[in-house]
Amino acid sequence: MSEIATFDPIGFPFVKMHGAGNDFVMLDLRDGTTVPCALTAARIANRHTGVGCDQLVIITPSPNGLADHGLTFLNSDGSESFACGNGARCAAALLMAETGADNVSFESLHGVLDCSQNGSGLITVDMGRPSLFWQDIPLSENRDTLHLGIREGPLEDPVGIGMGNPHAVFFVDDAEAVPVTVVGPKLERHELFPERANIGICQVRSRNRIRLRVWERGAGLTLACGSGSCAAVVAAVRRGLTDCKVTVEVDGGELHIDWTEDDHVLLSGPVATSFRGMLA
Repeated sequence: MSEIATFDPIGFPFVKMHGAGNDFVMLDLRDGTTVPCALTAARIANRHTGVGCDQLVIITPSPNGLADHGLTFLNSDGSESFACGNGARCAAALLMAETGADNVSFESLHGVLDCSQNGSGLITVDMGRPSLFWQDIPLSENRDTLHLGIREGPLEDPVGIGMGNPHAVFFVDDAEAVPVTVVGPKLERHELFPERANIGICQVRSRNRIRLRVWERGAGLTLACGSGSCAAVVAAVRRGLTDCKVTVEVDGGELHIDWTEDDHVLLSGPVATSFRGMLA
């Protein structure tokens, strides 16, 4: 058996991509090279001294042979994320352009992520079923996930949702007025969330449109959050505020969510390649 290669960033090729402003450094490790350690990932993600990104998205072999490829997501602080919808869509666009296929699947810690394109210019990922029970999100204690009963500053009583990552969605009258960078870090590390949480601030504009800002655990305030958009729509439907098909206005553009009748959440949106380079 050949020895597994250790990741060496010097001279390693990468692609910088984004989905509605949610930006990623894409690394192709399909040859079996080990995934970068947390320290190396944080150095690459640093916006001042590295390439800069919200997350590293790493394409690997499928760990258990359940999909075409594997995906590993590392936040900008080096911590690992179970799922990243926009990152999966970017990886899908990259590989579908390579092969000419309209579909590709990835095995992640959240399960298998099936991705597709239909010629509209949008890439869709099936984010699977949302977790609605406190143990599965997870929370540190038994709470009604429709009314978690916590607050910080102007935010209170969020909905708890698991979309591969823990999410707390707060509904407000004016999303722009919320000091996200002040309340986000505190809520991310609230004692109710043993694995920290993504904090969504959601303003409902109509039955099929919401405005969303997200403080992502391990990444901070981002221009878009795919799993956060999914969680916000699930939360809004559970509260009776929207229908199941919703356009989500994020700082970087628009994403489209469909919570289907078979309890899967589909995330669709644009992707773009910013540039290619070599790590130094």
